[in-house]
Amino acid sequence: MNGEGTAADAAGAADGLWRSVDDLWTWLEAASPVGGREGLLLRMLKLSEEVGEVAEAVIGAVGQNPRKGVTHTWDDVRAELCDVALTALVALRTLTPDARGTFESHVAGVARRSLGPPASGSDA
Repeated sequence: MNGEGTAADAAGAADGLWRSVDDLWTWLEAASPVGGREGLLLRMLKLSEEVGEVAEAVIGAVGQNPRKGVTHTWDDVRAELCDVALTALVALRTLTPDARGTFESHVAGVARRSLGPPASGSDA
């Protein structure tokens, strides 16, 4: 094995990600003490909290606060970034049942604007 995954592996991983997003959204909807518009706004604000935790981890990883010194690792930063990404996907799911389609379409648009159109034709 050469360490490269197949397209089926990637699709399976993506399916698992979006299943987890849906499961977390379902759990949050059932467990949330605040609903309606206020609950929606709080779900969006959760992103700011998570981004703040990334900042705290970066500051801690470089020891920027002389009173505290080094309090975090770059593994902590990576974990906090994952929390931001997951929180954003769950927030997106809160706004649309087709979070996956919305996200994939947006990523394709950003890639087109940034990288140009995909190469036409394939020799394979």
